Amino acid sequence: MDTAKLELAAQRYQEAEAALDAARADLEVEAVAFLRETEEPDAPAAVARITGWTPEDLRRLAEGGEGQPV
Repeated sequence: MDTAKLELAAQRYQEAEAALDAARADLEVEAVAFLRETEEPDAPAAVARITGWTPEDLRRLAEGGEGQPV
């Protein structure tokens, strides 16, 4: 067994997971900012379309609830 390859794969996975978490956090911040700052009546629908999140996900996010929308 080649543990070096396993360790490298584990490191790459952890780095990718951290990058995904950071991207999710950025997306959540931008979505909340857009929803709070816009006066467009179809803003929630636009966010849902762009992100793939459900209306319940958006409500939870806008309320600052625990858990990730996706």
